[in-house]
Amino acid sequence: MSGAIASSQGDCTSFNFRKPHCCKATPEIVDLMPDAMLQNMSLGLDCCRSGFLAAWAIDPSNSLSSFEMTVGNLDGNSSSGYSRPVNLTLLAPGPGYTCSPVEDTDPTISSVIGGRREEQVYRTWKSTCTYSSFLAKSTRICCVSLSTFYNPQITSCPSCSCGCKEADQSRKQCISEGTSPSSPSDLVSDADIVRCTDHMCPLQIHWHVKQNYIDHWRVKLTISNFNLGRSYANWNVLVQHPGFSQSITTYSFNSTILSTSNVPDEVALFWGISYYNDQLWKADENRIGSATTDILLRKDKNSFTLRNGWAFPRRIYFNGESCDMPLPDTFPSLPNGVSRTQKDPNIVVLILFYLTYKILS
Repeated sequence: MSGAIASSQGDCTSFNFRKPHCCKATPEIVDLMPDAMLQNMSLGLDCCRSGFLAAWAIDPSNSLSSFEMTVGNLDGNSSSGYSRPVNLTLLAPGPGYTCSPVEDTDPTISSVIGGRREEQVYRTWKSTCTYSSFLAKSTRICCVSLSTFYNPQITSCPSCSCGCKEADQSRKQCISEGTSPSSPSDLVSDADIVRCTDHMCPLQIHWHVKQNYIDHWRVKLTISNFNLGRSYANWNVLVQHPGFSQSITTYSFNSTILSTSNVPDEVALFWGISYYNDQLWKADENRIGSATTDILLRKDKNSFTLRNGWAFPRRIYFNGESCDMPLPDTFPSLPNGVSRTQKDPNIVVLILFYLTYKILS
């Protein structure tokens, strides 16, 4: 084994001389810590992530992890007799992954002697693992609220988005505002101890349509951490919205537009700036942890509108987890009497100023 370890060696008493790394038919393979690579540089650059991978768009150098395992005592003495692995399961970082059956693929080829020779293994198999937040958790970890400059109504997170205080008796306690947990033992790392809210979510993401200019429109994106037991390091937020088809400027977060296929709307990825807000701090009895940014989006005159909820996201994800969205019929709407061809308020002010000037002159 190279680049990872089996969590248990198993019974290797049948080997008298060189004992294998693992003698179990169903080994559990775990990643190495980063300091292992420092001690043994031959492990390679894609080794030793301590079980955590970054998103490819954020940090490509830390988005891959690999290990090598040599298997002996296979049935038969030819390549056709090798039995493929079965029941492959990806456990990290938690439940929610489903892996396809293992299939044969072209043998893996590696170069040796400085690239002057190529060697290939006997057999190579592949399996594709996909993640589902619905399988990972029975309740969501985040919810979305909405507001606009043209409507005083705020669309709150749907009630009980992440569980209910009274109805769900199995949920862990929540802490009322202005109070702290009864004891430090309440704040264990694997538990969500949250502020008491109507939605009961550890995380709330608020989308506020802030201003409307002639060529641009401005949005404020705020992430609030109601969790008293956990901070979120190296967080990211994925937003699906048709407005991202145009150029965007983000002031307090990093951002990039992702290339997608078979997705009707464009997708933007946001994450924190190192040593500034890449750590979303946990809440305490006096405040909630938060990070916020303004986003300036260029208008596409052929598609831009503020009517019928166009200005609001289609989906929002936090660290890959789908957030609970309000229903479209609850979105803040334009005031009654607004014409179907929405006029820019700055244009209206200029027209009024011009007319006033003409009258006075």
